[in-house]
Amino acid sequence: MTKIELTVNGKKQSREVEDRALLVDVLRDQLQLTGTHIGCDTSQCGCCTIHLDGRAVKSCTMLAVQASGADIVTIEGLADGDKLHPVQQAFTDCHALQCGFCTPGMIMAISAFLKDHPQPTDEEIYHGLEGNLCRCTGYINIVKAVKRSAELMK
Repeated sequence: MTKIELTVNGKKQSREVEDRALLVDVLRDQLQLTGTHIGCDTSQCGCCTIHLDGRAVKSCTMLAVQASGADIVTIEGLADGDKLHPVQQAFTDCHALQCGFCTPGMIMAISAFLKDHPQPTDEEIYHGLEGNLCRCTGYINIVKAVKRSAELMK
Protein backbone atom coordinates (compact mmCIF):
# COMPACT_ATOMS: atom_id res chain seq x y z
CA MET A 1 0.00 0.00 0.00
CA THR A 2 1.12 3.52 -0.84
CA LYS A 3 -0.16 6.78 0.54
CA ILE A 4 -1.09 9.29 -2.17
CA GLU A 5 -2.10 12.92 -1.93
CA LEU A 6 -4.40 14.40 -4.57
CA THR A 7 -6.44 17.52 -5.06
CA VAL A 8 -9.74 16.37 -6.55
CA ASN A 9 -12.32 18.92 -7.60
CA GLY A 10 -10.61 21.49 -5.41
CA LYS A 11 -10.45 19.33 -2.27
CA LYS A 12 -7.26 17.82 -0.83
CA GLN A 13 -7.48 14.04 -0.56
CA SER A 14 -5.18 11.54 1.07
CA ARG A 15 -5.64 7.82 0.51
CA GLU A 16 -3.86 4.52 0.98
CA VAL A 17 -3.94 2.63 -2.31
CA GLU A 18 -2.56 -0.59 -3.66
CA ASP A 19 0.38 0.04 -5.95
CA ARG A 20 -1.54 -1.52 -8.83
CA ALA A 21 -4.79 0.43 -8.25
CA LEU A 22 -6.02 2.30 -11.29
CA LEU A 23 -6.84 5.97 -10.89
CA VAL A 24 -10.38 5.40 -12.18
CA ASP A 25 -11.00 2.81 -9.45
CA VAL A 26 -9.75 5.14 -6.71
CA LEU A 27 -11.96 7.95 -8.02
CA ARG A 28 -15.02 5.71 -8.20
CA ASP A 29 -14.56 3.34 -5.26
CA GLN A 30 -12.69 5.38 -2.66
CA LEU A 31 -13.88 8.90 -3.48
CA GLN A 32 -17.38 7.91 -4.71
CA LEU A 33 -16.99 10.05 -7.86
CA THR A 34 -18.94 7.69 -10.08
CA GLY A 35 -19.42 10.16 -12.93
CA THR A 36 -16.08 8.91 -14.26
CA HIS A 37 -17.18 5.76 -16.07
CA ILE A 38 -15.36 2.54 -16.87
CA GLY A 39 -16.15 1.40 -20.38
CA CYS A 40 -13.27 -0.67 -21.69
CA ASP A 41 -10.17 -0.72 -19.41
CA THR A 42 -7.99 -0.31 -22.51
CA SER A 43 -8.22 3.46 -23.17
CA GLN A 44 -10.27 2.88 -26.32
CA CYS A 45 -13.61 4.45 -25.35
CA GLY A 46 -12.71 7.57 -23.36
CA CYS A 47 -15.53 7.18 -20.80
CA CYS A 48 -13.00 7.58 -17.98
CA THR A 49 -11.53 10.90 -19.18
CA ILE A 50 -10.66 13.38 -16.44
CA HIS A 51 -8.46 16.47 -16.24
CA LEU A 52 -5.10 15.86 -14.61
CA ASP A 53 -3.12 19.05 -14.10
CA GLY A 54 -5.25 20.66 -16.82
CA ARG A 55 -4.82 17.92 -19.43
CA ALA A 56 -7.41 15.37 -20.53
CA VAL A 57 -6.28 11.92 -19.37
CA LYS A 58 -7.90 8.50 -19.58
CA SER A 59 -7.92 7.40 -15.97
CA CYS A 60 -8.42 3.69 -16.69
CA THR A 61 -4.84 3.28 -17.87
CA MET A 62 -3.14 5.35 -15.20
CA LEU A 63 -2.07 4.06 -11.82
CA ALA A 64 -3.31 6.10 -8.87
CA VAL A 65 0.25 6.34 -7.51
CA GLN A 66 1.26 8.06 -10.76
CA ALA A 67 -1.28 10.80 -10.00
CA SER A 68 0.02 11.52 -6.51
CA GLY A 69 0.45 15.27 -6.09
CA ALA A 70 -1.76 16.05 -9.08
CA ASP A 71 -4.71 18.39 -9.40
CA ILE A 72 -7.64 16.38 -10.77
CA VAL A 73 -11.00 17.56 -12.04
CA THR A 74 -13.77 15.03 -12.71
CA ILE A 75 -17.15 15.63 -14.30
CA GLU A 76 -18.52 16.30 -10.79
CA GLY A 77 -16.14 19.24 -10.40
CA LEU A 78 -16.54 20.84 -13.83
CA ALA A 79 -19.61 22.96 -13.11
CA ASP A 80 -19.41 26.10 -11.01
CA GLY A 81 -21.92 25.28 -8.30
CA ASP A 82 -25.34 25.15 -9.97
CA LYS A 83 -24.04 26.84 -13.13
CA LEU A 84 -23.12 24.27 -15.76
CA HIS A 85 -19.80 24.47 -17.56
CA PRO A 86 -20.33 25.75 -21.15
CA VAL A 87 -19.67 22.26 -22.58
CA GLN A 88 -22.24 20.74 -20.22
CA GLN A 89 -24.71 23.44 -21.22
CA ALA A 90 -24.03 22.87 -24.92
CA PHE A 91 -24.62 19.12 -24.56
CA THR A 92 -27.98 19.94 -23.01
CA ASP A 93 -28.86 22.60 -25.60
CA CYS A 94 -27.88 20.42 -28.57
CA HIS A 95 -29.33 17.12 -27.27
CA ALA A 96 -25.87 15.59 -27.59
CA LEU A 97 -26.56 12.50 -25.55
CA GLN A 98 -28.84 9.53 -25.46
CA CYS A 99 -27.91 6.86 -22.93
CA GLY A 100 -25.39 9.21 -21.30
CA PHE A 101 -22.70 6.63 -20.62
CA CYS A 102 -20.04 8.33 -22.76
CA THR A 103 -21.16 11.85 -21.88
CA PRO A 104 -18.88 12.57 -18.88
CA GLY A 105 -15.79 11.48 -20.80
CA MET A 106 -16.86 13.38 -23.91
CA ILE A 107 -17.46 16.55 -21.91
CA MET A 108 -14.11 16.29 -20.13
CA ALA A 109 -12.24 15.64 -23.40
CA ILE A 110 -14.02 18.47 -25.24
CA SER A 111 -13.53 21.01 -22.46
CA ALA A 112 -9.77 20.33 -22.54
CA PHE A 113 -9.71 20.29 -26.35
CA LEU A 114 -11.37 23.71 -26.57
CA LYS A 115 -8.62 25.28 -24.45
CA ASP A 116 -6.19 24.59 -27.31
CA HIS A 117 -8.75 25.01 -30.13
CA PRO A 118 -11.11 27.85 -29.15
CA GLN A 119 -12.44 28.18 -32.72
CA PRO A 120 -12.18 24.61 -34.04
CA THR A 121 -12.77 23.61 -37.63
CA ASP A 122 -14.89 20.55 -38.39
CA GLU A 123 -11.72 18.55 -39.08
CA GLU A 124 -10.21 19.61 -35.73
CA ILE A 125 -13.42 18.61 -33.95
CA TYR A 126 -13.43 15.18 -35.59
CA HIS A 127 -9.77 14.71 -34.65
CA GLY A 128 -10.44 15.97 -31.11
CA LEU A 129 -13.19 13.38 -30.62
CA GLU A 130 -11.13 10.44 -31.90
CA GLY A 131 -10.36 9.04 -28.45
CA ASN A 132 -13.99 8.97 -27.30
CA LEU A 133 -16.63 6.55 -28.49
CA CYS A 134 -20.38 7.05 -28.47
CA ARG A 135 -22.51 4.08 -29.34
CA CYS A 136 -25.81 5.98 -29.57
CA THR A 137 -25.81 9.41 -31.19
CA GLY A 138 -23.83 9.07 -34.39
CA TYR A 139 -21.88 12.18 -33.32
CA ILE A 140 -24.02 14.69 -35.25
CA ASN A 141 -25.33 16.40 -32.13
CA ILE A 142 -22.01 15.96 -30.32
CA VAL A 143 -20.26 17.93 -33.08
CA LYS A 144 -23.00 20.56 -32.82
CA ALA A 145 -22.39 20.69 -29.06
CA VAL A 146 -18.65 21.24 -29.59
CA LYS A 147 -19.41 24.18 -31.90
CA ARG A 148 -21.97 25.57 -29.44
CA SER A 149 -19.45 25.13 -26.60
CA ALA A 150 -16.89 27.19 -28.50
CA GLU A 151 -19.50 29.96 -28.89
CA LEU A 152 -20.41 29.86 -25.21
CA MET A 153 -16.76 29.96 -24.14
CA LYS A 154 -15.93 33.12 -26.14
